[in-house]
Amino acid sequence: MSPPTRIVPASLDRLDSYRACLDAVAREGRWLALGQAPTPEQTRGFMQHILAGNGVQVFVVAGATVVGWADIVRASHAATRHAGVLGMGVLAAHRGRGLGRALIERVIADAWGLGLKRIELDVRVDNLAAVALYASARFCHEGTRRASHWQGGQYHDAHVMGLLHPALAQG
Repeated sequence: MSPPTRIVPASLDRLDSYRACLDAVAREGRWLALGQAPTPEQTRGFMQHILAGNGVQVFVVAGATVVGWADIVRASHAATRHAGVLGMGVLAAHRGRGLGRALIERVIADAWGLGLKRIELDVRVDNLAAVALYASARFCHEGTRRASHWQGGQYHDAHVMGLLHPALAQG
């Protein structure tokens, strides 16, 4: 029996577990633009950048092990600092349990709390489960980037999707 899962804020004490989770999802070669996790130093730098107020990140853990994550990194340019880019993943053995839904709801709420007004992402068009998840979270299809990913020896298109803060969406 596996331990119960819970969502926790990202912290550097979970760096190695997060990196292992990221690496496993990346090496599947379908869901992320990465082919493998960045080095431990690069992963630490990424997390430190987020934790310094440049975004939000949460983990889903089973016991002490990170089995999924979601992050939204704030854009760096003055004109786009109101926006952030969503990235997320869940280990294959933990998919289909509603963890993606829980992660996305939590990270969106945290992003609004940080003052972000727009969240954007891209997702391969053949990742039907992720496209459905994002659409159900009210992300809107904003376009398709043709041949944007080279994976598995072929090109893949990706949908560009965006979500506006409720206060902007009503305007």
